[in-house]
Amino acid sequence: MGYFITFEGIEGCGKTTQIRMLAERLKAAGRRVTLTREPGGCAIADKIRGILLDADNQAMLPQAELLLYAAARAQHVGEVVKPALDEGGVVLCDRFTDATIAYQSNGRGLGRETVDTLNNLACGDVRPDLTVLIDCDPVLGLERARRRIDASSGPREERFELEALAFHQRVREGYLALAAGEPHRFLTVNGSDPVELVAAAITRQVEARLGEQYHAVR
Repeated sequence: MGYFITFEGIEGCGKTTQIRMLAERLKAAGRRVTLTREPGGCAIADKIRGILLDADNQAMLPQAELLLYAAARAQHVGEVVKPALDEGGVVLCDRFTDATIAYQSNGRGLGRETVDTLNNLACGDVRPDLTVLIDCDPVLGLERARRRIDASSGPREERFELEALAFHQRVREGYLALAAGEPHRFLTVNGSDPVELVAAAITRQVEARLGEQYHAVR
């Protein structure tokens, strides 16, 4: 039986750093780990990612954005996530369905029912066992994200970073509402805390959850 952990949060919250640190710790402990991300995670979904995050595509309609996310997710789940879980590994994914709810429903204003329908279509029966929400003030997060983009030599994936602060505030509120509604699935940590402190809190919770799973299947 595999274990599926997703990481969520606004731009610049530090989730990508934290998910990599957790992957290293789990691998060092002998766990079979698949580290992936959305949008992307496989060749076809990565091509869709290029469209979604390209700042030249500011005219993209919210409905088109939502459908592209669903298409990328369907390919990613079928090609990467589900096979890894079926093999009994731990899958760590940088963003998943909660991001679509927070960004496309709360942020863009699309109907939650429509978002949920497409998430269910793309994922089938695949659901996160644990979701780590790294909460962060949008002003701080956007400052971090812009510094990262400016320092990068790769494509400027900044379509969302160019959105108004109010958009990112709505996204954050959406995430916090999701966490409040499913407290057992979500672990919420403070993204403004020191990196090692956040990592330690995440590691403790993950080790406890994996231990519970081990005892449950014996």
